[in-house]
Amino acid sequence: MKKASYSTDELYNLWTMLEQVHSGITLARDRELEQHGLSTIKASALFIVQSIGNEATPAEISRWILRRPHSVSGLLDRMEKDGLIKKAKNLHKKNLVRVTITPKGKKGLEISAKRKTINQILNALSEEERKQLYIYLDRLRNKALKVAGITHKPPFPPSAKSK
Repeated sequence: MKKASYSTDELYNLWTMLEQVHSGITLARDRELEQHGLSTIKASALFIVQSIGNEATPAEISRWILRRPHSVSGLLDRMEKDGLIKKAKNLHKKNLVRVTITPKGKKGLEISAKRKTINQILNALSEEERKQLYIYLDRLRNKALKVAGITHKPPFPPSAKSK
């Protein structure tokens, strides 16, 4: 049997740990939401559409969640099919689509606001540790956006400096 080789690259290992934390929390959150016909990404999209309000467009949603427009388009198609949102062409600009939440989507948003698994997992850290983690993640997010060439910063969550 071949022995597994592991990286001794500290930065790569740290990135791998961040990715595993993200994936683990997302899996736990998806399990919490799937019994209500939701997923983490659908709950995020509902939150964003509600936050943006009547001006929500697929392009603006993709900027908020840092996903490519074609990915968001597919997500919104699935959400519309599930009855969570409604897409409508703008009367003045025919190529512009507005996204609104349906009553079923509002109920999904209420369900997703409970966030039991998120609280359970993040409460493994003390309040002071969570504050420090927020500062570090904000710094990493800002650098990642810069390196990725993304010139806009998602309006949510707020920067550690504005908290």
